[in-house]
Amino acid sequence: MAFHKTKSPLYPKSHLVAASGIAAALSIFLLVIPTTDVEARKTFIPLDLETGHQSASTNIQSNSAELDALIRETVTFSSPLPTNGQQSTTDGEESVSIDKADKSEAPLADAEETAVPLRPSEWRSITVASGNTLSVLFDEMGLGANTLHSVINSSKEAKRFTRLKVGQELEFKLAPTGDLLTLRSKVSDLETIQIDHTQDGFAFSKNTIEPEVRTTFAKGSINSSLFLAAQKAGMSHGLTMEMANIFGYDVDFARDIRKNDKFEVVFEELHVGDKRVGTNNILAARFTNKGKTFTAVRYTDKNGYSSYYRADGTSLRKAFIRTPVEFARISSRFNPNRRHPVLNKIRAHNGVDYAASTGTPIKATGDGRIVHFGRKGGYGNAIVVQHGQKYKTLYAHMSRFAGGLRQGSNVSQGQIIGYVGMTGLATGPHLHYEFQVNGRHVDPLGIELPVSDPVPKAERTAFMALSNKMMASLDKQSTSQLASLEP
Repeated sequence: MAFHKTKSPLYPKSHLVAASGIAAALSIFLLVIPTTDVEARKTFIPLDLETGHQSASTNIQSNSAELDALIRETVTFSSPLPTNGQQSTTDGEESVSIDKADKSEAPLADAEETAVPLRPSEWRSITVASGNTLSVLFDEMGLGANTLHSVINSSKEAKRFTRLKVGQELEFKLAPTGDLLTLRSKVSDLETIQIDHTQDGFAFSKNTIEPEVRTTFAKGSINSSLFLAAQKAGMSHGLTMEMANIFGYDVDFARDIRKNDKFEVVFEELHVGDKRVGTNNILAARFTNKGKTFTAVRYTDKNGYSSYYRADGTSLRKAFIRTPVEFARISSRFNPNRRHPVLNKIRAHNGVDYAASTGTPIKATGDGRIVHFGRKGGYGNAIVVQHGQKYKTLYAHMSRFAGGLRQGSNVSQGQIIGYVGMTGLATGPHLHYEFQVNGRHVDPLGIELPVSDPVPKAERTAFMALSNKMMASLDKQSTSQLASLEP
């Protein structure tokens, strides 16, 4: 019997090449993908090859498309060595696939352009308006109550930020997150205060400018008011008050000022650059009242104590100042036979009444010790001060007492001890002031007040040299100013 070898069917060469390629792709796929994933994603691709060329070609194309889809479906970022731009995932997390089309639609450059950059630290300022508090301003800056609490409680000095003035400017430096880095404010031309955020919390600091001191001359003649005349001469309110206090032992500015009274003053003026930022001490002055001229020279002794003396070296300072209330109107004088305005009967008026608004400060006229403090019959709220063994003064009808005082307290000349009111038997707000010498009431306006010591003999030569220089300066400045006014 003859045996015939069965020949394998002949396939086109192109079909064999295609089949080989598919087999190779599957091998690579199975090597690359972990076995567990492969088992979970088994895909069967039939390899039965049709005899027809067209059919085989169609199957190959279909199988190739299916393979591409399979690869796209199974490639993840679960590779233990992620490449650039890939993000590895942990066990149990869902893998995120990346499609080539997605990469082209969202390039890295676009992501960078759409990112919102952090804003840098910036300064913002706000001006204090009427009714503003620090809490209100912090709220406007987007700063919470916790930050405010931390700032004002960081130190005793930090509480200065709570004492705001209308028109004052506050500057806030804010971090990109909106947190407070720095708070600062210019409280005067010479001082700026600041709060900085540090690792240990908020820290207070201040920056002061040392001004230039210039000697300045002012001169004026009183027409209607001392303050108007001084203002016209370029003197501040504070400087005018200082001048009145210097000559207050000799001149009663409440009742003695007359039209055509004159003053000349050499004083220190403070400058920052070309800007005047304030005044300092009066160095020398002359005041002419009712034709009589009074002089004053500021002298600092070898112990550093400064005081004012007349040009001849005698002391301007007396044991008592003339008036306890500045620039008040005298409504009733010392009169042993006066009819009382409330009781309507003759009763001695043993003092002087100074009419002033309720709340006007009252000053002790001399150094001494309080021997009465509180209510005193028709005097209302009253204070009595003992000055040594010989003198005693009384201050009555006060609306209230100055803080920190009590019976037995020591007071100094010019110290505020209370405020004008109308307690007790009074028809209007005023101060009733009495002066006693050895227990006897005397007229406070007529008594010759005792004076303090003159310049010490050991320093008289130095003082007279300064005094002569100051008086010569007043003469020269006054003459120069008159000459400049002449046509």
